[in-house]
Amino acid sequence: MSTAAFRRLDLNLLRVFDAVMAERNLTQAAHKLALTQPAVSNALRRLREALDDELVRRGATGMEPTPRALALWPVVQEALAQLEAALVPAEFVPRLAHNTFVLAMADATAAALMPRMVGILAAEAPGVSVRVLPLATRDPRRLLDDEVADLAIGYFPAVLTDLTAQRQAGEPVAYAHQRVYDGEYVCLMRKDHPLAHAPLTLDAYCAARHLLVSFSGRPYGFTDEALAALGRERRIVLTVNQFFTAGRVVARSDLLTVLPLHFFGVTGLEGELVWRPLPLSLPTVHVDALWHLRRRHGAAHEWLRAVVERSAGADNGAHEDPAAVRPAP
Repeated sequence: MSTAAFRRLDLNLLRVFDAVMAERNLTQAAHKLALTQPAVSNALRRLREALDDELVRRGATGMEPTPRALALWPVVQEALAQLEAALVPAEFVPRLAHNTFVLAMADATAAALMPRMVGILAAEAPGVSVRVLPLATRDPRRLLDDEVADLAIGYFPAVLTDLTAQRQAGEPVAYAHQRVYDGEYVCLMRKDHPLAHAPLTLDAYCAARHLLVSFSGRPYGFTDEALAALGRERRIVLTVNQFFTAGRVVARSDLLTVLPLHFFGVTGLEGELVWRPLPLSLPTVHVDALWHLRRRHGAAHEWLRAVVERSAGADNGAHEDPAAVRPAP
């Protein structure tokens, strides 16, 4: 496209392009934009002609973007976000606000953050509401693309590695993140479990029966990856998708499970459970907040991220020092 052609470009076409790329469906994009489908189709045709590229084509699973569209989309999103930030009033007054924010996180993360967040909201933003969605994936980017959630909070190692690789390759990156807290995983068992009265060895751990918390339902986790690297394995006899469920099941069975240490103090089952250090090395669990870049300039979203950071303060247990919470003798 020449400079002269760009000057004649209707910038509304870029809004249509952004919606089509996000939805991968013309009907859904039209609904999102409050336009008719013929209007969206016409706008897409005009942009195709202006850029001399097909942009999206019909595929087996819906609209499939061309390489040019994939390269262009993050740039368009960022430009639209900056334009919105410049035109929409940036002031956000928490005590007068009536926003509703949506956070996607697992129950253990919510247990670490929400008690203190509720106090902050009551004191500083009584009109603000928060909805927590269950996080059922280690890759929440689709949730953020579709604006289902304002923030996703959890353990996303593969996503962060992918974003770092994109930056190093000079590719546009559509997401940002910040560290919320670091955690450690431990082995949880009922208080009178046969293994609760001695140090937990690797042989004893592998010989036991196990419960796995898996968001996807896949009966294989990062603990199993660490065991495989040692040439060992464990027997998983039950898979659930919530940490609270795991705690209750383990308290009433001979199963072992691996849970975040900070979760031990919020189960309500401290009198029935004990924890032991794992007899193998696992990487530190970095819990991050992830969001789409088109949200980063909004004052309300900046405030939300600050509240999440404050809610993860050391006094709420999210940064629990393992030396400060001793396993039962």
